[in-house]
Amino acid sequence: MTGQDPAAVRIDTSKPHPARMYDWFLGGKDNYPVDEEMAKQLLKLDARGRDMARVNRAFMHRATRWLGANGIRQYLDVGTGIPTEPNLHQIAQQVAPESRVVYCDNDPIVLAHAEALLRSTPEGATEYIQADARRPEAILEAAGKVLDFDRPIALSLLALLHFVDDEDGAYELVSRLVGQLAPGSYLVLSHTTGDFDPEKAAMARAMYKQRGLTLRPRSRDEFTRFFDALDLVEPGVSLTADWHPELGEVVAVAGDDPIPGYAGVARVRP
Repeated sequence: MTGQDPAAVRIDTSKPHPARMYDWFLGGKDNYPVDEEMAKQLLKLDARGRDMARVNRAFMHRATRWLGANGIRQYLDVGTGIPTEPNLHQIAQQVAPESRVVYCDNDPIVLAHAEALLRSTPEGATEYIQADARRPEAILEAAGKVLDFDRPIALSLLALLHFVDDEDGAYELVSRLVGQLAPGSYLVLSHTTGDFDPEKAAMARAMYKQRGLTLRPRSRDEFTRFFDALDLVEPGVSLTADWHPELGEVVAVAGDDPIPGYAGVARVRP
């Protein structure tokens, strides 16, 4: 479904990429010196950068387990990032082997690792779409070849929307994708915030801008707005680390200050 030969894809190493920095924070090797340099600069702002990545990853695991336990068998993960095991399809298919998962990303290095995203159980399916999150029509068209949009789907946009500014249509993007989901589907989001240290968040945003990148931390109210017209499941919008910790994958973090991120899962109404 990618329509591209991974061997022919050119990876731009002249500037950092959020997916590769995320990989570096998680201890991966699919990153370049430019990514490591910026990641280390971010660590100077907040030494818990690695904890932030691990907390977000753990939320994905818990949310996917919750969704599987509540009957979801189809998943659309936009902004997939570089595969780190266990990935979403592995968690979903542990719960229900027949689960079908479509991943989507626009980073060429993710395309180069698409094979790792396609190792499905025989009963289920996994596919990868090479597409920009800001092109929802292309995503929906390609995903419709694997997923049945007349049945419930879990749409995940994890640690993605803080890279899309308001003027670039962050809310419209979510609305367009959610608008195609059947009743009983779910929207799963995680997002960084500047609520706990606005000055530090502003410095991080400036650092991204200097490198030609977007970072848009959002307040709790701004984040909650993504769930308009949906029914938030308990505990509603929470700190990422606090969303259903009883489901496992709780990350021990340094210090007592909260990891600056929110998460939530909401159901599409009948």
